[in-house]
Amino acid sequence: MRQPQHEPMTGAPDRVTIYEVGARDGLQNEKSIVPVDVKAEFVRRMLAAGLQTVEITSFVSPRWVPQLADAADLVSALGADALGTQRPVLVPNERGLDRALDLGVSSVAIFGSATETFAAKNLNSTVLDQFTMFEPIAKRAKDEGLWLRAYVSMCFGDPWEGDVPIDQVVDVCARMIDLGADQLSLGDTIGVATTGHVRRLLDALGERGIGSERIAVHFHDTYGQALANSLEAIRLGVRTIDASAGGLGGCPYAESATGNLATEDLVWALHGMGVETGVDLEALVTTSVWMAEQLGRPSPSRVVKALSGG
Repeated sequence: MRQPQHEPMTGAPDRVTIYEVGARDGLQNEKSIVPVDVKAEFVRRMLAAGLQTVEITSFVSPRWVPQLADAADLVSALGADALGTQRPVLVPNERGLDRALDLGVSSVAIFGSATETFAAKNLNSTVLDQFTMFEPIAKRAKDEGLWLRAYVSMCFGDPWEGDVPIDQVVDVCARMIDLGADQLSLGDTIGVATTGHVRRLLDALGERGIGSERIAVHFHDTYGQALANSLEAIRLGVRTIDASAGGLGGCPYAESATGNLATEDLVWALHGMGVETGVDLEALVTTSVWMAEQLGRPSPSRVVKALSGG
């Protein structure tokens, strides 16, 4: 299988961490329920391909996300492969945290919003009140010695409110850090970010004392900008990039959204730059082709299509 030609770039980091979201964010919007054994095999294959940080699932109410109703079953089926600081799960509330702790999970994520409309629709809350909701989760997580990630959605644009002011996003991020988050994931939920916008937001966060070492980025590819935005974030010092094997996932709030940044597309670019990821690209492409077969449709990843002939 063809590999990218290595042309090391001046100033590129030696290594970038890929935070794999395919098993959770990638599958959660699937209309047909994916069997738990298929999900478990998907995770195992991604781990075997060298992805070290894999978000497993979400302990959300089945009424909200039926696809993830099997969260406890999946963690149990994976056994040790689902545990450790590099196997985070999403916990939307204290009940979700209870369920995760009962299974021995040691890494969790909370999911907030930078805008009022999305907070109301997704969290049944306001931007201010979401912190009251997250505070006991964060405190208990830190008391238990868990690693805590905080997602902030709608950082670059909102389908109802339009452009989101930079200072509004920074204020929410700062509050998440104050809660004890070890890492922030800046979400381009509807895929409207551009490289200049990425730079402005990262600069503003730096001015508030939130350095790039605590930041991850999560770009959707609605306008074909996810890879460019990720590479710009890396140029500016970010070392953790969210991506989804095969480009799985989608944004229900933007027409023609093509899902998350495909892990294979990111790996191809990084390896070509001489940046280490630990990922076996051929094994990952094979995994994404297999998963696409389970879902009954081709992968949207450009690299998967090129290397698989699909």
